[in-house]
Amino acid sequence: MSNLILDKIARQLNLKYKQVQATAEMYDEGATVPFMARYRKEKTGNLDEVKIREILNSKQLLEKIEKRRADVQAAIEKQEKLTPVLKKKLEEASSLQTIEDLYLPFKKKRRTRAMVAREAGIEPFAKWLMTVNAKAAKKYAEKFVNPSQDVLDVQQVISGACDIIAEEVSENALYRTRIRQITKQLGKITTKPKKTEEDEQQVFKNYYDFVMSYKKIANHQVLAINRAERLGIIGVSIQVDEAQILDYLSVRIIKNKTPEIIKILQAAIADGYKRLIKPAIERELRTELTQRASAHAIEIFGDNLYHLLMQSPLKGKCVLGFDPAYRTGCKLAVVDETGRFKSKAIIYPHKQKNSQKDDVNWNKAMSQFVEILEKNKVDVVAIGNGTASRESESFVAEAVKQTEQPVVYAIVNEAGASVYSASKIARDEFPDFHVEERSAVSIARRLQDPLAELVKIDPQAIGVGQYQHDLPQKELSNKLDAVIETAVNQVGIDLNTASPQLLQNISGLSSTTAANIVAYRNEVGMFTQRNELKKVPRLGPKAYEQAAGFLRIIGGKNFLDNTDIHPESYHVAKSLLEKCKIIISDIGTSKATVKLKGVDIQAVAGELGVGTATLADIVTSLIKPGRDIRSDLPPILLRSDVLKISDLKVGIKLKGTVRNVIDFGAFVDIGVKQDGLVHLSQLRREFVKNPNDVVAVGDIVDVWVLSVDEQRKRIQLTMISPEKR
Repeated sequence: MSNLILDKIARQLNLKYKQVQATAEMYDEGATVPFMARYRKEKTGNLDEVKIREILNSKQLLEKIEKRRADVQAAIEKQEKLTPVLKKKLEEASSLQTIEDLYLPFKKKRRTRAMVAREAGIEPFAKWLMTVNAKAAKKYAEKFVNPSQDVLDVQQVISGACDIIAEEVSENALYRTRIRQITKQLGKITTKPKKTEEDEQQVFKNYYDFVMSYKKIANHQVLAINRAERLGIIGVSIQVDEAQILDYLSVRIIKNKTPEIIKILQAAIADGYKRLIKPAIERELRTELTQRASAHAIEIFGDNLYHLLMQSPLKGKCVLGFDPAYRTGCKLAVVDETGRFKSKAIIYPHKQKNSQKDDVNWNKAMSQFVEILEKNKVDVVAIGNGTASRESESFVAEAVKQTEQPVVYAIVNEAGASVYSASKIARDEFPDFHVEERSAVSIARRLQDPLAELVKIDPQAIGVGQYQHDLPQKELSNKLDAVIETAVNQVGIDLNTASPQLLQNISGLSSTTAANIVAYRNEVGMFTQRNELKKVPRLGPKAYEQAAGFLRIIGGKNFLDNTDIHPESYHVAKSLLEKCKIIISDIGTSKATVKLKGVDIQAVAGELGVGTATLADIVTSLIKPGRDIRSDLPPILLRSDVLKISDLKVGIKLKGTVRNVIDFGAFVDIGVKQDGLVHLSQLRREFVKNPNDVVAVGDIVDVWVLSVDEQRKRIQLTMISPEKR
């Protein structure tokens, strides 16, 4: 790996060269990002996962640039056209775009008008037109009339020369760079209506006649415009002051003062710009905008997914999963405190079209439901937020009043549940269940442990972002995989209960080794020590090193196995406990906590021969063994009553759960059928550039109603207290 690349990364990210070098080397040797961030802090200089990923992404991009630079240079050398000046420009190029601009004149291309003119022998005339002393163009052009090459008259000679000049102008890297800069600085994204009748719900109405500066257009506007254009609803272009660009080109190209020559060259320049440069630059800039907007949307998706995965689990509760529906009935599934399935049922509480038995059905369903709650001693009902969700919420709220069992309920985001329910994973676990019954189990488990359940689903099906189906799927998939990897390893998992889907996201493990762990567990029995992992087929020393610290064993032979202390540091942890005179039975008590908090990290690290960052992490782990970092997050919002949109009045205060965060604000579930929108400007009094700086998916927030439009079913909310407005 080039030291030059590492040095560039260090300067770009404002890091020390050694940090970048160590990170790159460990990654090349097979270390994962979570492992480096947690267990190699001394080597990385205490870099977190975000910085480590930035290093690796920068490395990948710079290596791509270097490869392209080498390929282009070799291609030009093969044509024997690589001059010292061009070679120097290629070596100094810092972006793929600059390299492509320099390569453009040497690229193999389809037959062009300029090629035809050159083949007809007109190129000397074109070069003559560009000289200072050129005069009497038509007279000189007569020499190049060549009927055998289909050049029949002077005008054809001049036209051919203009084609050659236009192509040379369009392929000049300096000109393209400057025109790109002018277009970026002064250009405007402009749309015009085409087939607006196909936009029946007028989703894209704001973009029928839209003008926005290239510099100022927002990312969500770019994605909306792209989709509307793809659907044929609008046409899109970039408008810029062409006169300024043509003047710029004329000043640099036209050296002759003869009016006749000036006129010919101006025509050639205008043709080169309008026919060749402008469309190419417009495509490039539209692509650049789309890439920027897509990258931003992928970040939003990733951030939302992370917070969804990291929602506080609901432990020690018996949960009933409620998958709402109308005609086919509501599917119910009860799971115990560990998520193990207990029982299932179908009830029909909702009105059927033209039915005369609505009250009878409702009463029968209510009786069944209350009986299920009491028989299974259900603590919480998890209601999916899909079709018939709010009607089901009203039903459950009434049932809560009728039962003697103390029950509350929560609305659960069921996005992707149907995908999971039809998957092989779900079929293998519940082969005799209907799809909706599997979905009810999934909804219940999502409330108990969102992370463990959601990893079973393709993250792109979860739908906590914007325009995800329009985004580059490979980049989106890579981002979401990284988010899941981060979340799973930050939390850590129980080695003896984790599913294969959860295990395969642990640092160093694959789907194969995850399956082998489960197979070993089923055949041999529960793991009692972490080092038993070494007996699992195909789980080698490197995989063990990467994975061990993130896998917990509760109630095993070694109490350290239920901490996030890595086995390689067990000797340090034991030495520390001896030094502090703490016995194993005291760990987790206030007595031990006081002693551990009093440790002089700097001094003791030197005594024990360990890095200060590693020792600090060991102390934290011993203070809270077996801790789940999600327990520090806001608890799930549980309800026992229901609201209707007609109950809402401007100014009333409510508690809600953030369901989605997008560029222009956040959608909050306040317990009515429609989520309310907190616009960017209503998140707080101060200016907010990025909603993710204020709220995240799963947050429990206080909101006040700003406006209610029952007809359009739109609710506007604010998070700014009336006293502060």
